[in-house]
Amino acid sequence: MRRSIDRHGICERDRMTAPQRRDWRGLLLMISAVIVALDRWTKYLVHKHIASGDMKVIIHGTFGISNLQNNGAAFSLFADSASPSRTRWMLIAFSLFAALVVLLMILKAGRRLTATTVALALVLGGAVGNLWDRVFDKTVTDFIAVNLHFGSWHYHWPDFNIADSAIVIGGLLLLLDALRGSRETDKAV
Repeated sequence: MRRSIDRHGICERDRMTAPQRRDWRGLLLMISAVIVALDRWTKYLVHKHIASGDMKVIIHGTFGISNLQNNGAAFSLFADSASPSRTRWMLIAFSLFAALVVLLMILKAGRRLTATTVALALVLGGAVGNLWDRVFDKTVTDFIAVNLHFGSWHYHWPDFNIADSAIVIGGLLLLLDALRGSRETDKAV
């Protein structure tokens, strides 16, 4: 009986009996799509129910839902630029480049489901959510208003949105996964 061997030296019969690994890229891209959809939906609700520049208090002195337009990047960086149009296009270019890089990373590493690949999916969803605003609305809608109080100390955290939250959570997951990996490397040495 003649056995069929492929170019990698694997017998066809062995390949058919070997367990198939699940490809998680579809799920990871679905996570990104859900983030974009949630971001779009919440911004739609904010625009429908809260006038631009207004805020509805949810927990007095602590939490509210606002409707602020952010012409800059995170934490309103570059919002007071002398050339808002150029800043907008630079942010669009950077966001598009970042989204493409993250998408390629997901396509490459997404066959496995890890903290890193989930983090990348969150970052991709957040980047696309804010990119959508910059391209179609020319500004990003921020609506989650948080005030922090510790005794007499008071701080208003810059308003943010679902896309920003996904990017921050994804970044924290990447950091924790990197720290965990370096700790495991230290233990192995």
